Amino acid sequence: MSYTLPLARLIEEFQKLPGIGPKSAQRLAFHVLKQSHEDVRTFSEALLEARDKIGYCQRCYNLSAQHVCELCRQPGRKPNLLCIVSEPKDLYALERTNEFKGFYHVLQGLISPLEGVGPEELKIKELITRLSEPGVEEIILALPPSIEGDTTSLYLSRLIKPLGTPLTRIAFGLPVGADLEYADSMTITRALQGRQLV
Repeated sequence: MSYTLPLARLIEEFQKLPGIGPKSAQRLAFHVLKQSHEDVRTFSEALLEARDKIGYCQRCYNLSAQHVCELCRQPGRKPNLLCIVSEPKDLYALERTNEFKGFYHVLQGLISPLEGVGPEELKIKELITRLSEPGVEEIILALPPSIEGDTTSLYLSRLIKPLGTPLTRIAFGLPVGADLEYADSMTITRALQGRQLV
């Protein structure tokens, strides 16, 4: 189908977003065209403002519009617990559970030689500098159960263990409500390895 050029360009731009295929991009573009001029202006200003004003926290490397993010400034958090995550989205997933009350360190990715991402491209040097300060009594690795996540976890454990701070990794396994017969072998293996006393 041949769209008028501005509409084709809008659809093309929406398709660049993760998880947006051609039909979703088309639906979003038509939705935008139905919006008032003011609504579209507000949306575009929000996009530009987010891109211009959001950077990284100088302490944990979470997304922040200030030098130190809201979580790092939040009173009542436990300074002795540090959770290492790959991306800010993982931090927000953990925060939604309302279980973890310590601080975070965001690596900004995972070690992936195939994609040309080595330890130097991640916030690992900053993590080690942070761990040289006294006070952290437990470090939790909350990295995904993937080849890249496992590689990064192994690399970090080799750096952190000599510091003498206890290092743990979150357990992986079956999601609540899942049937064993539909789970892949890696998920079942992880569930068995992460089993706990009842």
